[in-house]
Amino acid sequence: MAMIKAKKGRKKDIVFPVVNTIILCLIMFITLYPVINTVAISFNDGTDALRGGIHLWPRVFSLEAYRALLNDDLIYSSFFISVSRTVITTLLNLFFTSMLAFALSRKEYVLRKPITMIMVLTMYVNAGLIPNYLLISKTLNLARSFWVYIVPTMFSCFNMIVIRTYIVGLPEALAESARIDGAGDIRIFWQIIFPLCTPVLATVALFVAVGSWNQWFDTFLYNGSKKDLYSLQYYLKMKLATTQQSANSAQATADQLKNTTQTTPVTIRCAITVVSALPILVVYPFLKRYFVTGMVLGGVKG
Repeated sequence: MAMIKAKKGRKKDIVFPVVNTIILCLIMFITLYPVINTVAISFNDGTDALRGGIHLWPRVFSLEAYRALLNDDLIYSSFFISVSRTVITTLLNLFFTSMLAFALSRKEYVLRKPITMIMVLTMYVNAGLIPNYLLISKTLNLARSFWVYIVPTMFSCFNMIVIRTYIVGLPEALAESARIDGAGDIRIFWQIIFPLCTPVLATVALFVAVGSWNQWFDTFLYNGSKKDLYSLQYYLKMKLATTQQSANSAQATADQLKNTTQTTPVTIRCAITVVSALPILVVYPFLKRYFVTGMVLGGVKG
């Protein structure tokens, strides 16, 4: 009987890993298929792509969609603008948000609860698009300038709450021992708290960087008339709209028709998706080891 039970136990031990592996592989395939399919279509000939039926590999290999994007000099200046705004916004957001989070995490600060409540209210109550536009363009006079990408995004209430929650979870004895040794709040923050916040700061940095990189609506509102301030996402959106308009035009010339067949909106759309997502995919592996830890530890306490 003991041998029979042992054999059944070994079978159960084998069945679970096998079933679990099959399910995980299926989920992985379902997750990766749209990405691989998008890449395959982007490398396919435009006319052939209109037929459909492309799955994991391009049927007629072509680089015309990428040539149509990369041959325009405007994409390089737009790429520089997007990289600049992403880097500067991420650094400034981490700097101001983490410092305020540290101040509001101190129990001796008597105004921490009222200030936190007021900030949380801003997440639920919004004046709307028009007042926001008037504030930025008229009052702050940031329209048609690079700083319109930076100043409104230097602080995030949600990120502040995540960082503050993480700091509250750190041992209070660290700050108390530093005070006994004569350290002030600024020294405690930079030399003790800030280095310990690496996981949550990496997580917040990823949030801010992805949001800033994918942003195009602020360019549409404030810098739509200045091509030298186009963000990459806005440029790609305009490129897709131009391609779609060219494809739908009944009065296109022979050269336009030839180019359109090589780069249809379908292939351009997929190429745009690949170009816009590639930088984030390159950065993410360097932050992924902090991502899960920062999310868990930053959301444990209220």
